[in-house]
Amino acid sequence: MIGDNVLIGPSVIIWSQNHKFSSRNLPISTQGYDYKKVEIGDDVWIAARATILPGVKIGHGAIICAGAVVTKDVEEYSIVAGVPATKKADRPL
Repeated sequence: MIGDNVLIGPSVIIWSQNHKFSSRNLPISTQGYDYKKVEIGDDVWIAARATILPGVKIGHGAIICAGAVVTKDVEEYSIVAGVPATKKADRPL
């Protein structure tokens, strides 16, 4: 789900699936996929080349900095950056 007024920069990747790899006796390519919904709230800015991984929820008004890899939920009005993405600040009032 992508909310209203969301900005998505160039080369952003939003993943909602990942390979299963629970068995060592089978090639990973034959084990199928896990699917997890990604939720992006209203008024979010996802800057260039950020990656959003499966199952992540990005709160209303958040900013995802360029190149960030988001592996966990992001709080409303938070600014996150880095690999993996961590909270750097809150948006000013």
